[in-house]
Amino acid sequence: MSQSAVPGRDTVYVFLGRTDGDRPAAARRLLRRAGGTLLGRAEAEIRVGRDAAGRPLVDAGDAVELPVSVSHTGGVVVVAARRGGGVGVDVERRRELPALALARRWYAPQEAAWLRGRPPGHRVEAFLLLWTAKEAVGKALGRGLRDGGLRRPMPVPGGPGELLRPVPGTGGLRVGHPRLPAGGGPAGDGPVPAGGLVLAGDLVLALAVDGPADGVELVID
Repeated sequence: MSQSAVPGRDTVYVFLGRTDGDRPAAARRLLRRAGGTLLGRAEAEIRVGRDAAGRPLVDAGDAVELPVSVSHTGGVVVVAARRGGGVGVDVERRRELPALALARRWYAPQEAAWLRGRPPGHRVEAFLLLWTAKEAVGKALGRGLRDGGLRRPMPVPGGPGELLRPVPGTGGLRVGHPRLPAGGGPAGDGPVPAGGLVLAGDLVLALAVDGPADGVELVID
């Protein structure tokens, strides 16, 4: 399926793909696809590298660098990209973990209290929603979870309002959790090619953007 950015729109693209045992190669492939889509160039012209801090870089051999972010978990790699400003993405697999104990150790008191108030069967999901949001916001800020990033307050996941919600104390930064398809079908947030990633329903994904964006396009590779 061909994909191209719409001129004049600041759309955030999120690409999901399998690693097939070679995570770096899968990430480079999705980064080139992101570069081709948003920079309007052939994927063979897209250069992929890293800056001095280890963050991914994408360009087409000119002065225009594409803001991108990469995350991976258990056989899956995710790339987020946009033309209009900073972006961060994080993905985790749903799995059993001691959500309340981890929240008491790492999260702000009000977030740990919110998590404790969730029904027992929803606490792991709630923990991962907060965790991925914090990771994505840290990447959009360019400093990860350094300087107390795990205690940086996040907007409550799943509440009423827009998909991307303002992050307290960060200016124009917003974060949310695009709805992923349970089995590779349309997710409702953008085009999903046929034969997509069947494992998407096992994932929790957070997306952070610096400033307003026109929408989110989700592409299962």
